[in-house]
Amino acid sequence: MVAYVFGIVLFALGIGVSVALHEFGHLLTAKAFGMKVTRYFIGFGPRLWSFRRGETEYGLKAIPAGGFCEIVGMTALEQVPEADSPRAFYRKPVWQRVIVLCAGSVTHFILGFVILYFMAVSMGLPNLQDKPVVGEVSQCAPATQDPRTFQYSPCGPNDPAPARNAGIKPGDLIVSVAGRPTPTYTDVVNVTRQASGPTPFVVERGGQRLTLIVDVAKVQRVTDLNARPGQNNKLATVSAVGLANTTMFHYGAVGALGGATRFTGDMFAGAWTGLKQLPSKIPPLIKAIGGGQRDLNSPVSVVGATRIGGEAAEQGLWPLFVLLLANLNFFIGVFNLLPLLPLDGGHVAVNLYEKVRDSVRRLWGKPAGGPVDYTKLLPLTYAVIFVGGAVVLLTVTADIVNPIRVFGQ
Repeated sequence: MVAYVFGIVLFALGIGVSVALHEFGHLLTAKAFGMKVTRYFIGFGPRLWSFRRGETEYGLKAIPAGGFCEIVGMTALEQVPEADSPRAFYRKPVWQRVIVLCAGSVTHFILGFVILYFMAVSMGLPNLQDKPVVGEVSQCAPATQDPRTFQYSPCGPNDPAPARNAGIKPGDLIVSVAGRPTPTYTDVVNVTRQASGPTPFVVERGGQRLTLIVDVAKVQRVTDLNARPGQNNKLATVSAVGLANTTMFHYGAVGALGGATRFTGDMFAGAWTGLKQLPSKIPPLIKAIGGGQRDLNSPVSVVGATRIGGEAAEQGLWPLFVLLLANLNFFIGVFNLLPLLPLDGGHVAVNLYEKVRDSVRRLWGKPAGGPVDYTKLLPLTYAVIFVGGAVVLLTVTADIVNPIRVFGQ
């Protein structure tokens, strides 16, 4: 329990640091371009503590649910003192405004990359793409498996060792088995289980491709995907070669730059995919609130993510803890750039619209148009707030009444 509470507190602290750095990104770029920043606060509601340095007040507020960086003249509709007018946000070039608006999300991306880099050089990066990179070559392909505990039988003197005898080595990338491409380790397993006797395995090693003939063995295994330890599971005859996939990729200080960069790309793709799939996952989430089974891939709130972080710490699964924190940063960064008000991406869209509109007007010999009237966008803004608030409420409710059970607790 102590480890669980410690994990929750530590994860919540990580989220707080992420929020603080998000707003600091806005603050730093705004001041760099000469804009006037009057307040920088973490949290909302009543002020707990603050101090003033120069023209900016820094502080904490009672409700730890975000933060804000107050820049003078965020829109042309804002009343700005005459003395501050040259330093107002809307008086600056569009490219400077866009940089300031994007700085929060960019800070999340940088933070996520830094987390992944230090993860790569310390504990390694997980093989989330299921790449078929050999992690271990067994002394044999165990002849059988305990149907209740799933433990493999010990290697005997007569047990075959197909992968070892064929010369497969840890680090080999399995390109194909029996002439069939194997982009994932799951493909390797599925194709191998259908093979028998001498079978060509094409592996990539040191930039070269080698064809190794593996004498695939017949063994007894639990094949039911729904099988659980402790049950009276059945064994089936399948083919095996005696190797295991890499679960974590480890890097040195230099190699970690490339590893973290590639993993960052994967996480960007995952965040975007998650956003596109979000609408289709709302109905199952509502069913889960009513008592239905909660999908492991269903949306989670900050409450749910923090709880999973606590469980990961309790189980000693720190790679999961760190990865979850990095993923949260990437997701928030991508989400915040959606071209919808009141998100930063919505403000970016408005500013870019003004720039494109004025460029077109100049081509037609017309003067620049006036600033966008944000009051006319209020209905759309309120709709986004309503939908976003409803989703947050649903996820928080689901995370309380029917939380995701990552560890089957």
